[in-house]
Order: sequence, then structure tokens, then C-alpha cells
Amino acid sequence: MSLIPAFEIGVWNAWILTLYLPLHPLIMILIDKLVGTGDIFKKMGAPAYNKTERIISVLSDFVLLLGLFIYSIFLPLQLGTAWFYVGLAFCVLGVVTWTIAIVNIVDIPLGETWSKGLYRYSRHPMTLAGYLILIGAGIASASWIFLLFSIVYIVLSAVPILAEERSCLEKLGTAYREYMNRTPRWLGLPKS
Repeated sequence: MSLIPAFEIGVWNAWILTLYLPLHPLIMILIDKLVGTGDIFKKMGAPAYNKTERIISVLSDFVLLLGLFIYSIFLPLQLGTAWFYVGLAFCVLGVVTWTIAIVNIVDIPLGETWSKGLYRYSRHPMTLAGYLILIGAGIASASWIFLLFSIVYIVLSAVPILAEERSCLEKLGTAYREYMNRTPRWLGLPKS
């Protein structure tokens, strides 16, 4: 990693690896149309944020995440290096995880806790997958700046996650509380 990464627009830049992030709503709709019931966004709902959570959510999602994607357009990948292959592995794992998580929720009836598939091992596998994609793009481009801002995004995005869990508790009650008690927030084996 160089102190000041290259900054040039090109086809073989990090945007290729981060493209899944802005396109994921369309991918969710497509997967839901192909194998689901067509109501994936009703299932997701919108958490009730307090003022601080809303500010942090806007800052993390619309400023940092959008900024990272725009930056990735100008950030060359380090093709043919170990950085590239390690980062690519992270990104592929992230895209596969995210896609499987979407497929896991399309068949769950509206109003039920998402506790099947990857949701048995993580309460937020799509978010975790997004983190893998960002970290992978930073590694594949050997950009410490991209990695640093990805880590800032990851830390800030924990606040909206707490609001989401609070909202799920309000909507789903004890079923979600039991799910929280047996399933780790990020990753791990479920408790019996």
C-alpha cells in the first residue's frame, strides 16, 4: 500500500468490486420476482430512528457509502498482485453471502422473524456482506484511505443496526427477543 494511492478513472478500478452496493436494491427486486412473493421491501420495513440515529444513518449511508463508491471509480485495482487476489476473495465472499441472504428472506412470510439460512448464524448477514465487499475493495486496490473510510463506515453503521433491532423488537416482540438471544449480531454459531 502506498501512502498516496493512484487516482485515475479507468475500467479496471475498484468500482467493479463495489458495484453490488448501489445495485443491491435492484438485485433484491429481481431475486424476489424470480423466487419470492414480490414483497421483500414490505418485509424489511424502515426502522424508527431517533434524531441522532437518523443523522448517523444519513452520514454513514449517503455520505460515506456514496463517497466510497464515487472514490472507487477513480481507484485502480492492483491487478496481478497478492493485494488484488486477497481483496477479490473478500468481495466474492461478500457478494455470495449477500445474494444467499436475499434468497433466504424471499420465502419468509411477512411479519415473521428472519431466522432461516444465513440468518441462523448472523442477525445481519447482508450488512456483514457489505462490510466484506468494502474491505475487499480496499485491499484489492491497496488503498489505506479506502480501508480507513470503510472502517469508519462500519463503525458508524452499527448505530442504525441498533435502531433496526429495536424496531424489530417492537414489531415482532418475544419471537425476535428469542431470536436475538440465540443468534449473534454479526457472526457465530447459534445458541441452542
